[in-house]
Amino acid sequence: MKSLHRPLGTLSDGENAVELSPSEAGWEHTGLRVLLLHPGQSRTVETGEFEAFVLPLSGGCTVEVDGERFTLEGRDSVFTRVTDFAYVPRDARVVLSTKDGVEVALPMARCANRLSPRYGPAPDVPVEVRGAGNATRQVTNFGVPGVWDHADKLIACELITPDGNWSSYPPHKHDDTCEVVNEEVYYFRIAGRDGVTPSREGFGFHRTYTDDGTIDEDVVVRDGDVFLIPRGYHGPCVAAPGYPMYYLNVLAGPGAQRSMAFCDDPAHTWVRDGWAAQDLDPRCPVTTAGGRVS
Repeated sequence: MKSLHRPLGTLSDGENAVELSPSEAGWEHTGLRVLLLHPGQSRTVETGEFEAFVLPLSGGCTVEVDGERFTLEGRDSVFTRVTDFAYVPRDARVVLSTKDGVEVALPMARCANRLSPRYGPAPDVPVEVRGAGNATRQVTNFGVPGVWDHADKLIACELITPDGNWSSYPPHKHDDTCEVVNEEVYYFRIAGRDGVTPSREGFGFHRTYTDDGTIDEDVVVRDGDVFLIPRGYHGPCVAAPGYPMYYLNVLAGPGAQRSMAFCDDPAHTWVRDGWAAQDLDPRCPVTTAGGRVS
């Protein structure tokens, strides 16, 4: 079986930093593109049968679609603040342009219904602190059900794990033994020694496995890597001491309703019970729409 870990560069098509289609992933619903636009550059994206979010990773940009124009302020880095974003529908011609340069992610999902474009302001994005102790992490719920319902299939959120901490823990899954089936992408950014600037110097760890052992991967992840989760338990993600970890989660599946429902690995779900007696890591939240907290 081909590894589900796709290191930086293995999904590049020479124009995009990441070009992940469902066919390349070996599944049906979920995709991801990461584009780099230099100062003064513009790019036209045809969405085809996919809806997408336009999510600045660094820098800002203008989004023109269906006669509407959204100006995304963006951010210096995924470790500096929560960003604004845009939703763009299927069968759309999207023009992205930037004055100062931008690196932008387009989490995507194959869908049937065409919705209208829409802008997502950063101050409206909820920031959740999840876990406790060394499992404390930040979840930025910009594109999840109940927060952002203007999507047909697409679900996305961001996580920041302070250096030395664990996230996506206990291990959990979204597949046919749970109430929802989702294909999921993890797109990693790892900060360097300043804790803010993404760098290949740092690293973290990620685990995905199934009960029957057909998937059993423990990998070192570095800045810009992608990991594909077609099924099975995933977690933990571990940020090495000195190197905070960010990842963008992109989910979509065949269900009629968007859902992030999950099932813990029953061997480890007991860990949740201990969090009530532990303090939260004071480094979380790391960011808000106003910038870095600490």
